[in-house]
Amino acid sequence: MRTATTVEGSSPGAVDFVVEADRLGLDVCWVAEAWGSDAPSALGYFAARTERMLLGSGIMQVGTRTPVAVAQTAITLSNLSGGRFLLGLGASGPQVIEGLHGVPFARPLARVRETVEIVRRVIEGGKISYAGNEFRIPLPGGDAVPMRLSMRAEHPIPVYLATLSPAMLRLTGEIADGWLGTSFVPEGAAEAYFSHLDEGLARAGRSRADLDVCQGAEVAFAPDEDALRAMVAGRKKELAFSLGGMGSASTNFYNRAYSRQGWAEVAAEVRQRWQAGDRDGAAALVTDEMVLATTLIGTEDMVRKRLQVWRDAGVDTVRLYPAGDTLDARLGTLAQAIDLVREISSRP
Repeated sequence: MRTATTVEGSSPGAVDFVVEADRLGLDVCWVAEAWGSDAPSALGYFAARTERMLLGSGIMQVGTRTPVAVAQTAITLSNLSGGRFLLGLGASGPQVIEGLHGVPFARPLARVRETVEIVRRVIEGGKISYAGNEFRIPLPGGDAVPMRLSMRAEHPIPVYLATLSPAMLRLTGEIADGWLGTSFVPEGAAEAYFSHLDEGLARAGRSRADLDVCQGAEVAFAPDEDALRAMVAGRKKELAFSLGGMGSASTNFYNRAYSRQGWAEVAAEVRQRWQAGDRDGAAALVTDEMVLATTLIGTEDMVRKRLQVWRDAGVDTVRLYPAGDTLDARLGTLAQAIDLVREISSRP
């Protein structure tokens, strides 16, 4: 397995963390956008400060930029970094797309598909002419003619999609180079995720080897069982937020993902309580099993065994969110986790 992490570009200590992660041998650093800092600005700066790790947008939200603007950004970052850029895209959700950016969230599947198609045409370097349901380039009815960019992509640019719903997972298997997943439970992943990814792969005549499965989770090491119980208890409100507070009143892809992996009743009640304002009550419903199943929290031996389960389930790149109250603590956790992944990857 490869190792990765995700950072927000403007968070305190982000630059020092990324530079040291590069030195530690981390393989990939994804830069989040969400509703905070933009990803491309930070990626350009990180490219100048690092030497070997791959750098990816994790994710740029489809709908907040035109497809050609996405392609321009991707080519620029790839060329500047010497081919170390990975383009991560996702539909996000209606709260961010409509509530923050003021653009319609409708038909996300079509928008993602057409965006990827246009981006790849731009990267190929020809004149850009596209007639889809969501995008038409050039815009019809005027005097514009197809154009090509004045620059060229000097390196391949892999496209990763961050998806959770069955339809989006099928699209990922069909057209993407990698899958950025979340809310991952390896014991339930075959039905919840891989069956849909594999359907898309088969549709395109591809196999699992053609798709980099990149899954993420918080990693934290507990010295003993008492410390572990405290860690688990502290994560329950964070998980309750994902189940109840993410998305909009009608759309929460995280809640649906947990529901498909065996926690439909609990996920529905957590969401109901969270939406009603009972945040503590929502967190109280989250079980220890839910926290441990979807994180890499435990004693070193527990985390080692859990990473082995992730590898055997089909994860190619593990995205590590290291716990710690200080920069040094987070880097220490990351270094320990990287060593474990290397150990596991060396085994048959």
